[in-house]
Amino acid sequence: MPEAKEKPFEEKGKSSSQDHGLDVTPDMEKEIMNALGPGPQEDILSSAFKLNITRRDIQTLQESQWLNDDIINFYLNLLLERSKSPGYATLHTFNTFFYAKLRCGGYRSVKRWTQSVNIFEKDIVLVPVHLEVHWSLVVIDLRKKTIVYWDSMGLKRPSVLRMIFHYLQEESKARRNIDLNPSEWKQYSMAAEEIPLQLNRNDCGVFACKYADYISRGQPITFSQQHMPLFRKKMVWEILHKRLL
Repeated sequence: MPEAKEKPFEEKGKSSSQDHGLDVTPDMEKEIMNALGPGPQEDILSSAFKLNITRRDIQTLQESQWLNDDIINFYLNLLLERSKSPGYATLHTFNTFFYAKLRCGGYRSVKRWTQSVNIFEKDIVLVPVHLEVHWSLVVIDLRKKTIVYWDSMGLKRPSVLRMIFHYLQEESKARRNIDLNPSEWKQYSMAAEEIPLQLNRNDCGVFACKYADYISRGQPITFSQQHMPLFRKKMVWEILHKRLL
């Protein structure tokens, strides 16, 4: 853990609604409720990024539900699209299957995943991690040479960090013929007292997505468990409209 870091999030109760974007209007609420309500489960409600989001997928954004892969991958792609606008850190996002593939098959199994992109030209790389029934996030900041594990249950996963650094080392040698110096890179898990945590069993996916959202736009992490119902609704609308609020 670095000796000193900026405070990553504000204390509960000190953030304003403006920190979390626009409120949901009555018209938006009606559209959101229609998507979350009854209807054919296989109806496609949104399509982009080679993903079709069905009503069944959208309904994982109901309160008390776990987010599925397609919802998280769609949302990360929305962050990637936003990062192409002026003023944002350049971004690369791996999908939810990347870490599992890397874990099982090593670098060779994911070497082709970056054929069309040089991740070392980006500012930030986001890696969603799914372990058992829990979502978390690794944030690689190539500007600061840090690999940070964000877990809404406050767990620490040094093995995940080591695996991601090993991947970066192999990728750097394969793509640039450059060896990374381990002593120049900091790897750490955010401590429970440093970040907002989930207070239930099912909001881990939303926390992971919102960590990614705030970090990718350089904003302090000012949200908490109380914002999860709002964030779930807004994510429904954003996925339906294929743009972030």
